[in-house]
Amino acid sequence: MNIIRKNIPNSLTCLNILSGCVAIVFAFHPTESFGSMSGWQWACLAIGIAAIADFSDGFMARLLKAYSDLGKQLDSLSDLVSFGVAPAMLLMNLAGEFPQIPLWVRWAALLIPICGALRLARFNIDPRQTDGFIGLPIPANAIFWIGWAALATSGWQAAVNPWILLTAIILESLLMTSNIRLFSLKFKNFGWAGNQLRWVLILASLLLIIFWGLQAFCPIIFIYIILSVYPRGS
Repeated sequence: MNIIRKNIPNSLTCLNILSGCVAIVFAFHPTESFGSMSGWQWACLAIGIAAIADFSDGFMARLLKAYSDLGKQLDSLSDLVSFGVAPAMLLMNLAGEFPQIPLWVRWAALLIPICGALRLARFNIDPRQTDGFIGLPIPANAIFWIGWAALATSGWQAAVNPWILLTAIILESLLMTSNIRLFSLKFKNFGWAGNQLRWVLILASLLLIIFWGLQAFCPIIFIYIILSVYPRGS
């Protein structure tokens, strides 16, 4: 039983990387129909499952006191696939469905996994990131690109403007490797005191998702960054 308990978090982490691989497969068929959804929607769903598994493995590790160096490294490798490579492949292939987006802009999407890898490597050796983050967390990067996919397929022209898209790719990549401090969504308790920013972000996100669906994921990331930076600059 002790062996099973210790491997529950790692099993969830393996679900993370499996979901990321599934997302990559669907990302190469963004507009094809697979049952009731298209390839890009399945890719987003798989990334979402990976995000749930990513949250759950840490929660279970804390609950079961099943921490390990192996789990830490496995988590980072999985995150790179699910939240770095998968959204980059989704971006590259979905952007190919819009003739106004040149090939070189699509290839710029490879900056995302490169900067994601740098961000994760730094996280693993940086003791300052126990209660918060330095640089945009790579799952937040994936959430942003899910939002972009929803905006692009909804007909919002700004989302498929090549210069705006290129700017977003560069900005998201640089944010992951930046020194900007962002708060963590981990709750030590569920009271308002000390969790104001977390509750504001959660409530704002719920409202935006109710009205805009997946398209809300882009502004949610901007709100997260603003909430993190503003108190420190005031």
